[in-house]
Amino acid sequence: MDLALLRTFVTVHRAGSFTRAAGLLGLSQPAVTTQIRALERQLGRPLFLRQARGVTPTTVGDELAHKVAPHLDALVEITEAGLDDDSADRTLHLAGPPEFTSLRALPALTELVGQGLALRTSFGSAEETLEGLAAGHHDLAITTARPRGGLLTATPLCDEEHVLIASPRWAARIGAAGGAQAQGASALEGLPMVEVHESLPLVSRYWASVFDAKPTASATIVAPDLRAVLACAAEGAGLAVLPRYLCEKVLDTGEVVALLDPPVPPLRTYFLTVRAGTLALPHIARAHEWLLRAALNW
Repeated sequence: MDLALLRTFVTVHRAGSFTRAAGLLGLSQPAVTTQIRALERQLGRPLFLRQARGVTPTTVGDELAHKVAPHLDALVEITEAGLDDDSADRTLHLAGPPEFTSLRALPALTELVGQGLALRTSFGSAEETLEGLAAGHHDLAITTARPRGGLLTATPLCDEEHVLIASPRWAARIGAAGGAQAQGASALEGLPMVEVHESLPLVSRYWASVFDAKPTASATIVAPDLRAVLACAAEGAGLAVLPRYLCEKVLDTGEVVALLDPPVPPLRTYFLTVRAGTLALPHIARAHEWLLRAALNW
């Protein structure tokens, strides 16, 4: 059986789409379709059910993928083994949220860069990052959502704690009114909010977790970068919910104040995500392992 056909089959099985698999393989969509049909003729059984959006493997297709995928991945690892000695002399395309990637991931990879690894970085939302990774634009992605399907595999990287903060002026005003610790969400009604989006994603998640309620205020400032949100909150523009790693220094200096100390603080998990099989490539595997090791201290 032709290994090229099996490679195309496994890629389609993981991608769930002939079109997406074609992009990953560097082939045209008709070429992928032709190869899958050739393999189906050899086996005498259909491997995929064609649907309006992508394909779904048949039971025969799932069984074949389960049998051959590990061996194909092992062959890739063998062919790439010669790169071990100079794996640092490769370019890693890393994608993730701008703040976490800038303040956590890139500094952690600095030592590998010093050893010769080249880095190219892209910033974007979880959805944009996963789409880019699936399309082959990135090698390694940091996401706040676990991907579905077999094309991408995710490993939990770390959890970040979210903190409700404000400038000392706002904290004093809230404390004079009874304090959020005692009165809960009612003490915060009508106060200005600083957020990354009109939908208040961070504030809404915090309110749901801590107060079991929805925020009643709208954002007075929307800035699509957590560092800008922090700067505005520190200047007294309003309340904000931010990851602790981002605001820890200004909390220590007193430039901002944590308004609450809930017994179970809201958390968000980051995932380290790759396309299935690519951890056989030494430069990707090394960066993956390096970030997991660094995250133990985050």
